[in-house]
Amino acid sequence: MPALCRDCLNQFKGGRRCPACASPRVLNHDELYDLTIAHMDCDAFYASVEKRDDPSLIDKPLIIGGGRRGVVSTACYVARIRGVRSAMPMFQALKLCPDAVIIKPRMSVYTEASRAIRDMMEELTPAIEPLSLDEAFLDLSGTTKLHGAPPAVMLARLIKRMRDELGLSGSIGLSHNKFLAKVASDLDKPRGFSVIGKAETNDFLKDKPVKMIWGVGQVAQASLEKAGIRTFSDLLRWERDDLIVRFGGMGDRLWHLARGQDKRRVSAHEPIKSISKETTFNEDTSNPEILDGHIWRLAEQVSDRAKARSLAGRVVTLKLKRADHSTLTRRLALRDATQMTDMVYRTAKGLFDQLGDEGPYRLIGCGLSHLIDASGADLSGDLLDPDASKRSAAERATDKIRERFGADAIRKGRALR
Repeated sequence: MPALCRDCLNQFKGGRRCPACASPRVLNHDELYDLTIAHMDCDAFYASVEKRDDPSLIDKPLIIGGGRRGVVSTACYVARIRGVRSAMPMFQALKLCPDAVIIKPRMSVYTEASRAIRDMMEELTPAIEPLSLDEAFLDLSGTTKLHGAPPAVMLARLIKRMRDELGLSGSIGLSHNKFLAKVASDLDKPRGFSVIGKAETNDFLKDKPVKMIWGVGQVAQASLEKAGIRTFSDLLRWERDDLIVRFGGMGDRLWHLARGQDKRRVSAHEPIKSISKETTFNEDTSNPEILDGHIWRLAEQVSDRAKARSLAGRVVTLKLKRADHSTLTRRLALRDATQMTDMVYRTAKGLFDQLGDEGPYRLIGCGLSHLIDASGADLSGDLLDPDASKRSAAERATDKIRERFGADAIRKGRALR
């Protein structure tokens, strides 16, 4: 059986320890050198960057988040042992781990670290599909001759370089498709490297819970459980047509995944589907002036991101979360796609005004979706609002001033609320 030492990258025939360096971190698998689809997931990325930059935090429970009223962005493994999880309300996380150190996210630092990891990946293959700053799919098909080593060796080398050169760790999942590679990367975190081969796919999946499927959240789980589906074996008892009738498009996807089938390619140019921004308040509020100020600032940030990517959106979304964590979401499709702050703000504000007295709120968000190239945006104007074109021209002029003198060179009065 082929074997690979993850520490010294020695390749040998099966064994529990590396004959070259005696490391127990050895991979043994019949298909080790035949599989080419991988998923790399950094280990507690934000927290790992913070601990790298401040060694005094290494043994402490660390939470990255936005204050006591916010939510957990990520937590180190010390905090996770206590039950802290991403997206958990901060007050709940602090009940579980009252001695945790809380740090606000430093996105520019994380982006820089992510870029360095991406550069290392691009030395292996151009077929990289990033999912976020800290994870990506890689397709290393046809790279063995280029590198003089099979994909498994190159992936182990990637993780070793991340540790040695960047002080960061990651986990690898290696398989024959994206679904199983993603599953594999979660099997042995942190610093894991797991392999799921073609021959073992059915045996591996049959008793696993369907919640293992990426994208099957609590609502989908509840629907599946009502149908008596809890494991992949339960799915295998259903006919494909019956799953489609019961669950629509998701049913067809479930039928294929139950058999370990996933024909999606690793796409290096996966289009952005939406642009959004949200904020959590320090105190719940129903104050219309405060909320209006937040809607403007969020619209401005969404617009700035759209303009930076030369994109525009046909649908504006407003999201609000009440004090009891229930969520209100409202959307409106526009006649023309837009990237203008003024249009995003006025649409989101109109959606907010229609809600009436639903507050107080603890979170508000704004977004653009159904994105297109900006060349097809904001073309026809608004016949019901003759001043719209003037505001649009003023916004373009403002953008040029801010580009030259900085984002704070000009501010709307409502942005100060």
